[in-house]
Amino acid sequence: MNQTDLDRTNALLDFIERSPVSFAAVKTAGQMLEDAGYVRLSFQTSWNLEPGKKYYVTRNGSSLIAFAVPEAPQNGFMIAASHSDSPCFKLKTDSEVVMFDRYIKLNTEGYGGMIVSSWFDRPLSLAGRAIVKNGNAFDTRVVTFDRDLCLIPNVCIHFNREINNGYKYNKAVDSLPLLCNTKEKGTVQKLVAGRLGVEPDAIVSMDLFVITRTRGSVFGADDAFFCAPRIDDLQCAYTTLQALLEMEAPKAIPVYALFDNEEVGSETKQGAASMLLYDVLTRVADHYGHTLSEMLPASLMLSCDNGHALHPNHPELSDPKNAPHLNGGVVIKHNANQRYATDALSEALFAEICKRADVPVQHFANRSDVAGGGTLGSISNTRVSLKTVDIGLAQLAMHSAVETGGVKDTDCMIRAAKAFFESALRVTDTGAIVLE
Repeated sequence: MNQTDLDRTNALLDFIERSPVSFAAVKTAGQMLEDAGYVRLSFQTSWNLEPGKKYYVTRNGSSLIAFAVPEAPQNGFMIAASHSDSPCFKLKTDSEVVMFDRYIKLNTEGYGGMIVSSWFDRPLSLAGRAIVKNGNAFDTRVVTFDRDLCLIPNVCIHFNREINNGYKYNKAVDSLPLLCNTKEKGTVQKLVAGRLGVEPDAIVSMDLFVITRTRGSVFGADDAFFCAPRIDDLQCAYTTLQALLEMEAPKAIPVYALFDNEEVGSETKQGAASMLLYDVLTRVADHYGHTLSEMLPASLMLSCDNGHALHPNHPELSDPKNAPHLNGGVVIKHNANQRYATDALSEALFAEICKRADVPVQHFANRSDVAGGGTLGSISNTRVSLKTVDIGLAQLAMHSAVETGGVKDTDCMIRAAKAFFESALRVTDTGAIVLE
């Protein structure tokens, strides 16, 4: 494996470690953007956009959209969208349960479709946001911990002889984390208050999640693979963001979108089904003296969410002709029932961009007798209708607490997305699309 591939993936692993939940991912991305000269905007004020400047805006602290304002762009947007959330456990409001008058365990519920068994017997912690009241002001604070705080213990095989013969986990019973050896409730609030440097009574509400503390690492005799939590979808979130930061001389208007809540359907105020993207694009279109509907025909969106690699132990689960491999390049995803938004035109345009960037392309489709998951492309199109191609990178163990990817693919996506941001579409009088 060459040094560039390793450096790219190690930078990705740093991003993942700093982004244990969507709130932290947006904070991390926002800091990277500001370090690169992007200016934060607010929806509460009018936007005085200046040619040559770069901007970003957030919603709910868990979604973010960034864009550049070229001096004289062609009439369209080039949008790369990914998501900030991953399956995990969320703490309920009254989250502390005293057991046997000596332990406290956490009362949680599942967020998204996780592989439950992968969360057992590994170091876990907490992350999320706290609402801190100061007089009549309610301040939102991102909170993470740099220590192991809890663990979900398995039942020993002596008490559950069937554990290796197929076991149905009950999320209300089996997967509640052990937090501390005390019978006094209020531990979580004190931990968060101590981390934020405020009094416990100042914290009036929290959105906290159980997260794995496993540090991502490169592995394999040839350093070809890496494993980490939240590869789905922080690999796409990071690579498209890095591409935006490395972009040179965009011909159209480049847009980076990072949505929350994809894992639970996107139908929230900060999800892909919200008006967030529409609101931002409308304001940008206004700056150029156009309506959004005038600009969308010459626009293209990448819906970026990882895909399933051909599994080395279970190749029979994949389509025999449309199954990508780790380290095989960017994956274009297809589905007849529009779980993915790719069509022939969007596929052709993106494949040509990858060809120009010398990035290999693979294709994914589910076996015809296996129902697959969807992603944000088709959902987003119900609010902002434009040509969209669903893409991602091949990975194993999607929705496990720790997933596996290919080291070479990180750089492939950065180069493909950079070429995408530097491209533009033009619609001819006959309706043909010219890629420039």
